[in-house]
Amino acid sequence: MISFLLTLKRLLKGIFHAFKDSQFIALFTLTLATLLSGTIFYSRVEGLHWIDALYFCAVTLTTVGHPEFVPSTGFSKAFTVIYMFAGIGLTFAMIAKITAGILFPSKKKTEENPE
Repeated sequence: MISFLLTLKRLLKGIFHAFKDSQFIALFTLTLATLLSGTIFYSRVEGLHWIDALYFCAVTLTTVGHPEFVPSTGFSKAFTVIYMFAGIGLTFAMIAKITAGILFPSKKKTEENPE
């Protein structure tokens, strides 16, 4: 449990540092918009409950995958392919910025104030 709390603390600290970067804010906003659009789509077209649709979108964008749900129509499958190509890059770019915030929290300060 202590290990989990320490990891959570590092993650939140990385996110805090990442929010100081305007590129991260743009990536975060685009990722949220992608998650929202996918959630709305799968809720309406596939008839999923909104939390199930959000879960499917999250596991799709992080490339984990969902073993039980497969889109049922050709339209949904085409949307999913486009959704993956558009969203996976955004998601991993956002994760990379959070990782940079964890590993190099003072880098942003030195870039702004070169000595």
